[in-house]
Amino acid sequence: MLIVKATEDQIKRAAQELRAGRLVAFPTETVYGLGADATNGQAVARIFEAKGRPRFNPLIVHLPDGVAAQRIAGFTEKANRLAEAFWPGPLTLVLSRRPESGISDLVTAGLDTIAIRVPRHPIAHALLAAAGVPVAAPSANVSGHVSPTTAQHVAEDLGGKVSVILDGGPTDHGLESTVVDVTSDRVVMLRPGAVTREQIEAVLGEPALRMDELGASKDRPRSPGQLASHYAPRAKVRLNATDLRPGEVLLAFGPPLPGSNGRCENLSPTSDLVEAAANLFAALRRLDATGAETIAVMPIPETGLGEAINDRLRRAAADR
Repeated sequence: MLIVKATEDQIKRAAQELRAGRLVAFPTETVYGLGADATNGQAVARIFEAKGRPRFNPLIVHLPDGVAAQRIAGFTEKANRLAEAFWPGPLTLVLSRRPESGISDLVTAGLDTIAIRVPRHPIAHALLAAAGVPVAAPSANVSGHVSPTTAQHVAEDLGGKVSVILDGGPTDHGLESTVVDVTSDRVVMLRPGAVTREQIEAVLGEPALRMDELGASKDRPRSPGQLASHYAPRAKVRLNATDLRPGEVLLAFGPPLPGSNGRCENLSPTSDLVEAAANLFAALRRLDATGAETIAVMPIPETGLGEAINDRLRRAAADR
């Protein structure tokens, strides 16, 4: 395993590693991704092995531009509108997979759909362009653990299981991409993320359905990030805390609770949801490193990015 500064030469080297069937970790605007050639089944299998990820959990395919995306997926009219509005950027579209796409069945978990994204981060874009292959890339961490927002987080979780870690500094959004199913006339938000529900609905001019309105099976996810327990620290997580109990550390939002001196990480002292989203996973990791048994989380509003923040926290707090 090697952490390297993402220079032009190192990006070219990382692209060669991808084409050779090895794993490369790289920054996106959301979190760090663990990439493999999506057309190489053995390479994709190494992702599942490195992460300890269930093989029924599909992966997102990352591409350099919309033209490359059109080659592997069938776009609906609504998908085109969303891609035009939010690509490159933190939006993943679930579409019908083209039979001639060449994408490994491991990537799609045997489904006839495929999740694709065109990231905005310049390092990710340069790597994808240099690799010349579709890149399957979940978050670069142990499956179910807190997502990585720095190269060091990747190294702590995956160690020598990765050929190269491209260091591009901390990620911008700190939350994974929003995932939207646009395979039919009914647009469904499968995972809230860095693009808010309000932004999507403004482009579509109609509501985006929620997962519970879809009636889909919870045992076979249609996209990443749908497992009940996910994004979890080692410590237990107690949500909507209005007090701090003995032995707990605090994840604050706004003015912290009394008695939290020295036992607190504040997502945003000014209650800014954008700042809170960017800080979420790094703050959880720091609190987890204290060895506390429980992380108490102050209430966070469900509006805007709060929907995605609360989604991650509920999954972090779920029974394991």
